[in-house]
Amino acid sequence: MPVESAPVGTDPNCWLVQGGEFQTQRPLILGVLNLTPDSFSDGGNHTDPAVALARAERMIEEGADLIDVGGESTRPGAASVDADEEWRRIGVVVEELARRGVPVSIDTTKSSVARRAVDAGAAVLNDVSGLRFDPALAGVAAESGAGLILMHLRGTPRTMQRNVAYEDLLGEVMAILGRSIETAEHAGCHRAQLVIDPGIGFGKSTEGNLQLIAGVGRLLELGRPVMVGPSRKSFIGKILDVPIDERLEGTIGACVAALERGARVFRVHDVIEVRRALDLAWAVRTVGV
Repeated sequence: MPVESAPVGTDPNCWLVQGGEFQTQRPLILGVLNLTPDSFSDGGNHTDPAVALARAERMIEEGADLIDVGGESTRPGAASVDADEEWRRIGVVVEELARRGVPVSIDTTKSSVARRAVDAGAAVLNDVSGLRFDPALAGVAAESGAGLILMHLRGTPRTMQRNVAYEDLLGEVMAILGRSIETAEHAGCHRAQLVIDPGIGFGKSTEGNLQLIAGVGRLLELGRPVMVGPSRKSFIGKILDVPIDERLEGTIGACVAALERGARVFRVHDVIEVRRALDLAWAVRTVGV
C-alpha cells in the first residue's frame, strides 16, 4: 500500500503516486487485470465485474502492490477502442477497488480515460505509448499527482511487430524514454512521479527482449526506477518452446534476471509465484556477508 508522502526530493527511492508514495528499495509488483475480450493471455476471463474484483483481491493477498487495470488490449495486432468503451469496461471495477482502498494503476493511452480514473481514485497511470499517442495524459498526472509509467513502443500495437530491427536498441529506447520524461516534466510532473518501462514484447524481437533485460542497468542512467513486463510474453515461448499457459518459469526467470540488473517494478499475471521468487532473490541480495 502507498504510504504518506515525505517532502519531495528527500528520498531518491520514492515513487510519488496519487495518495502517497511507494518505496522502490524493494521489488514492487503490479498484478495484471485485463478487462478486455481480446488480450493475448487472459482476454475474456474478467469481463464480469464480480469476477474481476475477486481476482484483484486475490492478487493483493498474494503480494501485489498495485492492480494494473486495462480496458484496451495492447497485444500485437490489436485494434484500438474508443474512450467511452474503454471506460465502460473498467469504470465500475476501478471505482470499487478504490473504494476498498486497493491501489490501482490504469493501463491507458487516453487522457480522457486517465482523468476519469484518477477522479475515481486511481493512484497510477500506465501509458504504453510513453505520451506519444496523447501527450495531454501527462497533464492529468501532473494535476492529480498520480504516478506515471512511461513505456517504449515503436509504432502502435497493431503495427509494432512489423519492424523489430534496430541499429542500437538500448540507445534508441533510452533516447525515446528520455524524451517521454521531458514531455512529462514540461507538463508539470515531478520526476519522482515517473517510472520507465523498456517495453518488452512491444516492437522487439526475441533477441531484442533479452537485450533489454540484460541492459536494465543502462536504463537506470535515466534516473528513474525501471519496470519490466515479461509476463507470459511470446519471447519466452520461443526460447523455451512452450505455449502461453506454460510460461510461468520463464516469466520468473526473466523477472529475477531483471531484478539482478536493477529493475524494481514488475508487471505480471502470476503474482504469488513471482512474489516468492523476487522475495527470495532480494533476500540473497541484501543478506549481510
